[in-house]
Amino acid sequence: MPTMLDMAIDATLKRFMADNGPLSVTYVEKYGVQMPMFAQAPANLADFYTYFCGVHAEKEFLVDGDARLTFGEVYAAARAIAGGLVEGYDLQKGDRVGIAARNSANWMILNMAIILAGGVSTLLNGWWQGQELADGIKMVDCRYVLADDQRAARLEGCDIGACEILLFQHDCPPLDGLSILLAKGGGADTQLPKMDPLDNATILYTSGSTGQSKGAYSDHRSVVQGTMSYVSQSMIFFDLLSAGGATLPAQPSALVNVPLFHVTASVPLVLQSYAIGRKLVLMPKWDAEEAMRLIEKEK
Repeated sequence: MPTMLDMAIDATLKRFMADNGPLSVTYVEKYGVQMPMFAQAPANLADFYTYFCGVHAEKEFLVDGDARLTFGEVYAAARAIAGGLVEGYDLQKGDRVGIAARNSANWMILNMAIILAGGVSTLLNGWWQGQELADGIKMVDCRYVLADDQRAARLEGCDIGACEILLFQHDCPPLDGLSILLAKGGGADTQLPKMDPLDNATILYTSGSTGQSKGAYSDHRSVVQGTMSYVSQSMIFFDLLSAGGATLPAQPSALVNVPLFHVTASVPLVLQSYAIGRKLVLMPKWDAEEAMRLIEKEK
């Protein structure tokens, strides 16, 4: 028998879905099947970034050590770096660009820039050792891999085919840490490609429970729609809490305590944060005492 909460959730969902509301649904054919999707969602991940960074431009987004960056600042940095990839590195739509690094604000900005530039952001497992990293790179034919010093050292002497390793740095302003991508030209004024909903957007790796990990592609529409499924849940519960008189924080915030290369961080944590204007607090490596300090400080 439905509880009062069940009925309240259903009523809120119906209201959000009605009359071209934020959760209204349309249908698209895929594999010969009519599949539902959120009608109001951006058509691709590049437009998703652009739209929500504009909506939340003045809000604080990334806290990483001493760095505190707004949504607007993050987008501006990613847009400039995307231009460097396109003009300076001749990145073509659909080229796979790997990231092999620990968590950081510059990791997140790089990931965003690859998408804006039309690349397929390939999230290499930062815990892999040299041959594992090399196998992941060759499996999906990465054109470039952006690596921090530690992961680049692991790859020394490994066969990575024609892929080029480019170094980037953490713990510094994004245009400094990712300056290698601006060194050959291009920037914020460089024209970027228009992305189709069915263009590939990301590659994440499976767990390897049936053998070697495998690179799994997702297209732009799939990533956006998956993200909006999480957003819809948050919208409903924010609305229910507000209607019930709960005092909500001025801005949601979350500690990034999972690796950014994993889907748990990539979609429900990071991508959802763009849509709901959530602040993300990073730490370079898990430490329980530091986590408690950040939780108290950053609310």
